[in-house]
Amino acid sequence: MNTAATDPALVRFGRYLRDNPVVPLLAFLLLLIVMLEIMRPGIVTPFRAGRDGLISAFWVGNLIKFAIPLAMLAACQVLTMLTAGIDLSAGITATVAAFVCATLSSIWGVAPAVFVALSTGLIVGLVNGIGVGLVRVHPLIMTLGTGLIATGCLQVYQRLVINAGSEIPAFLSWLGTGRTLSMPNGLFLFVPFALFIFWLLRFTGFGRLLFALGSNENAARLSGVRAWQVYVALYVLSGLIAAMAGLLYLGMIRQTSLSLANPLLLPSVAAAVIGGTSIFGGRGSFAGAIVGALIIRVLDTMLTLMQMPEGARTVLFGAVILAVTAIYVRITASR
Repeated sequence: MNTAATDPALVRFGRYLRDNPVVPLLAFLLLLIVMLEIMRPGIVTPFRAGRDGLISAFWVGNLIKFAIPLAMLAACQVLTMLTAGIDLSAGITATVAAFVCATLSSIWGVAPAVFVALSTGLIVGLVNGIGVGLVRVHPLIMTLGTGLIATGCLQVYQRLVINAGSEIPAFLSWLGTGRTLSMPNGLFLFVPFALFIFWLLRFTGFGRLLFALGSNENAARLSGVRAWQVYVALYVLSGLIAAMAGLLYLGMIRQTSLSLANPLLLPSVAAAVIGGTSIFGGRGSFAGAIVGALIIRVLDTMLTLMQMPEGARTVLFGAVILAVTAIYVRITASR
């Protein structure tokens, strides 16, 4: 008889991991940080003395800074994956919002530019929601199609404003690159945002409906849920979040591009999956996605230090994501 399988301590430990899936992710993150310190001693030095004699969490601040926009885009994937969907238009939506804001700021001013930029996210999300909720197009196809349409519209728009120049709003630069007590100012946006997502998923009827639709859409419909309304609201929210992430990323990079946030799309999906969100719906958490975003950023730093060619980095990065996801699913006994 296998005593290990019936050991009460192991059973309790396994149950604890299933009930607290973020714990193994945090353990893996700490392991990666230790490996990073071994690879390059001193790179993960928690604190250093600044010119003014204060203690600054330099490396931790940089890690958080570059993980914030990725975690925000991962929120789009978590919310949509809970309903067995996905938002492949999130990256280009963020790019469109950033480009529109930068170009219109020099023409109309900052406030109207930010309003129009956020409106682009709402429009893309509304189209996605109507397509998924009313027309019943599969979310992968729908969001991929709207993403391609948005890319074409952005290229046309770029030709119209090619001579207008661009201007990065000062408050976005402050959010993207500034620091307060050695921590990135982006936390002033991200902390309220994260609290809102936690509240939305745990304490609101809308959050419960997302889990219900992802677990069994037919049963939810028979219970009187108007699924199309939930889908429209969901994808509008996802588009707005993507636009907000694009504006923050604009302030961080401080330059416009027709593909500014596009490289964050697949990592955002990976962060959600690593964080325990099921692509089949009904299971996931934003806390796991946040840790997943941190893991991806640490992995990216490790691969950079190893000076791998871009192709090899991409292959190894994908392999690590698959391995981490498989191990995580195994540990938490998730299906």
